[in-house]
Amino acid sequence: MSAPPPPIPDDSAPAVAFEARIDAGETIEPKDWMPERYRHQLVRMMSQHAHSEIVGMLPEGNWITRAPSLRRKLCLLAKVQDEAGHGLYIYCATETLGVARAELIDQLLSGKAKYSSIFNYPTLTWADIGCIGWFVDGAAIVNQTVLAKASYGPYARAMVRICKEENFHKRQGYEIVATLASGTPAQRAMVQDAVNRWWWPTLMMFGPSDVNSPNSADLLRWRVKRFSNDELRQRFVDLTVAQAQAVKLTLPDPKLRYNTESKHWEFGEIDWAEFKQVISGNGPCNRERLGARRAAHAEGAWAAAAFAEKQRRRSAAPAA
Repeated sequence: MSAPPPPIPDDSAPAVAFEARIDAGETIEPKDWMPERYRHQLVRMMSQHAHSEIVGMLPEGNWITRAPSLRRKLCLLAKVQDEAGHGLYIYCATETLGVARAELIDQLLSGKAKYSSIFNYPTLTWADIGCIGWFVDGAAIVNQTVLAKASYGPYARAMVRICKEENFHKRQGYEIVATLASGTPAQRAMVQDAVNRWWWPTLMMFGPSDVNSPNSADLLRWRVKRFSNDELRQRFVDLTVAQAQAVKLTLPDPKLRYNTESKHWEFGEIDWAEFKQVISGNGPCNRERLGARRAAHAEGAWAAAAFAEKQRRRSAAPAA
């Protein structure tokens, strides 16, 4: 997407009224007046979120046929279907801002739009599916429960249903992890390996420290976000350490320790150079993920064309 318009002081009556509504905690609806920069930041953030839900189907989708039991297969299939629905909800909410879904999808397929860095890592074993549910969906819950109180109404309302479904996804993932952790030595080694590979990329999911984030100031000011990237990341770590201890798995951070004064778990330095490489298109699976989306888009073009023709005929038909 193009860069947002620069922040320009605006003391016009609509701008002053808008800021007053934000300060009062009111919800902004599609037909309400809003600054162009607010609209632009919402389109950027919401479309990135929608893209992430759709691309996020791919790492797990290739394990549907390889799940170890019929129950696991059905659960994973339902989860991947949920993610498709989440993408649909958020695309629909983004369209209320006056942008066409086709434009958003074109930005994804062309590589102009971003999606969550976490989905550019490979799922090597069944234990990875457990870690995605436990870590990735757990991180999403921490982030999205706050977004359910975002200042923009359509986005906040979409998050309410999404968060309910994400809670089931996390429970499913943690169950897989707990089962493997209490299994054979080979199963335990497999799940520990998955934990080692997914822990740090999951912490990167929350984005760079807000000092280095070009968008956080706007999002916090307008109450699209209620907490900083660092605050959300810290909450995730605090929640997850106890869960790892419960299944006797080790989080791969020798600097992880509990601070009795702050009541938080302190953790080591994140490799932000790796994060920048991944979001720049040079992660382990970036090309594979976009290639899969482009292929699916091309293969489904006939269905989109047929639907458009059906809509055209329906609108052209005389009223009964």
